[in-house]
Amino acid sequence: MLFHRYLKPFYLRYAPLYLLGIAALVVVNYAQLYIPEYLGSLIDLCTAAAREGTPLTVSDIGGLLLGVLLVAVILFVGRSIWRLSIFNASGKTEAGLRRLMFGKSERLSPRYYHENKVGGVMAWFTSDLSTVEEYLGWGTVMSVDAIFLSLLTVWRMIRLDWVMTLFLLLPLLLIIVWGALVEKYMSMKWDARQQAFDRLYDFSQESFTGLAVIKAFVKETQELHAFAKVARRNRDESVSFVRLSVLFDVIISIIIGVCMAALLALGGYFVWRLTGGAPAVIFGHEMDLTAGGVVTFIGYFDTLIWPMMAMGQIVSMRSRFRASMRRITRFLDEEEELRDAPDAAPLRDVRGGIAVRHLTFAYPATESDALSDVSFTVAPGETVGIVGRVGCGKTTLVSLLLRLWNVPEGTVLFDGQDIMHATAASVREAVAYVPQDQFLFSDTIRGNIALAKPDATDDEIRAAARFADVDDNITAFRGGYDTVLGERGVTLSGGQKQRVAMARAALKDAPIMIFDDSVSAVDMATEERILSNIAKERRGKTTLIVASRVSTVAGADRILVLRDGRVEAFDTPARLSETSETYRTMVRLQALEREAGGGETA
Repeated sequence: MLFHRYLKPFYLRYAPLYLLGIAALVVVNYAQLYIPEYLGSLIDLCTAAAREGTPLTVSDIGGLLLGVLLVAVILFVGRSIWRLSIFNASGKTEAGLRRLMFGKSERLSPRYYHENKVGGVMAWFTSDLSTVEEYLGWGTVMSVDAIFLSLLTVWRMIRLDWVMTLFLLLPLLLIIVWGALVEKYMSMKWDARQQAFDRLYDFSQESFTGLAVIKAFVKETQELHAFAKVARRNRDESVSFVRLSVLFDVIISIIIGVCMAALLALGGYFVWRLTGGAPAVIFGHEMDLTAGGVVTFIGYFDTLIWPMMAMGQIVSMRSRFRASMRRITRFLDEEEELRDAPDAAPLRDVRGGIAVRHLTFAYPATESDALSDVSFTVAPGETVGIVGRVGCGKTTLVSLLLRLWNVPEGTVLFDGQDIMHATAASVREAVAYVPQDQFLFSDTIRGNIALAKPDATDDEIRAAARFADVDDNITAFRGGYDTVLGERGVTLSGGQKQRVAMARAALKDAPIMIFDDSVSAVDMATEERILSNIAKERRGKTTLIVASRVSTVAGADRILVLRDGRVEAFDTPARLSETSETYRTMVRLQALEREAGGGETA
């Protein structure tokens, strides 16, 4: 799992940083083992001086002091290097993995987001990526310490006294066995904890988005109880994982504490026997450790405690890392349904001709077709209205023209070119789209309009705004075009958001322009001005206008009428009154609305 296929490219890219950090860490580990030796030597010097009745001089301990100073310098420089190198590499690896995941999220089809909540996906981008970064950073440091520092320390201990070393290492092997036993179980516990966190994230995001609805229906208390239930599940899973992690650390601490107590007792006994002139003998091995030797040995063992304690944290980190990488891997391995075909090529010379031939489409996990045997042709430069009752398939048709879903080969063509054999980017580049549900970024109005053309001049941006009849509204703001919009454009009214989105599409100036019920939130007078601008500015360019009001498409060259996912009629407005029942009904209902004083406001 550590050398996962999605991590290997980043290891290779940042290998110099990782290697430099590991090398510095090994040097630090080696240098710090001189401290117990210097301390033991100092004690032996003091003991000898006391026994001989001669005072210690600077020359006696000068070498030791110089050695301690040199070790201090090495520790400072080495620790600075490995921190900067390893944590820099882990941060860059996490950032690279995040970019990889974000690119994946953009390539996934709407089907994936229909089946998976955005909150869960965001948890992978936050909690799981943080877990990966933690393991690649601190996990690397602790692993190197656990391996190299342990080996170096044990080697020094064996050189000092192999019998005592063997005596102390046997209990420490229990830590390794215990870690191997619980790692898999801890990984499962962390996975369950992350799933509970996903549900909490999903619930919170949905509640924040629908807060106005919750308040309007006085459901705050009900929502609070539901949140408490989800939060309680997340708490229980978190506590369960923490409980296991703490139990693991406690057992390690007990083993280490017992070993340290035994070492202190034995060391004192050995020094007492040696002072009496009769060294202790264990299993035929004569213990000739001096007081300084015992202190050195205890210092080695104290140094060994950190890697042993780190073992618990490593097991915890590794189990969380494995669970998080499994989740990230499932996301990155998700099938990309909208991937370009091997022979895909950019569209050429798009003039705006559209041909739909016997198109049938059904959404995932649905039994009925959203569109069934839909066929029509739009000539380059033609303005076509698309109308029908709610749920007839208007928005579905638009999403297929944008290639947001796959369609059967040969069913949708732009200027005779099958969009399934063209690159998706070139298909969308050929279309300027004004969606039904407008999305505006937390940016300036200027930045939102210039999304498709970042280098647009002020004159071009204002011309696009005048096209959408929103220039006067924008200039009325204190900041004008530099007014910063709130999240999702909350600063603007519904009608203003629609028109800013329309200006954004107008600035793109694509050969095909699609309005998906884009004037539903404006008043009749504003609608008439916008439609007049469309007729004037889009002359000679293909324009599709999806509308819920027939008045919106009254000036279209032809109107496509959809009913239950099928084409009921496709003709001029004048002829449709005779050939389409749906169209006649919509005309009659709108006339009744006007007589009753209906209409919508900006």
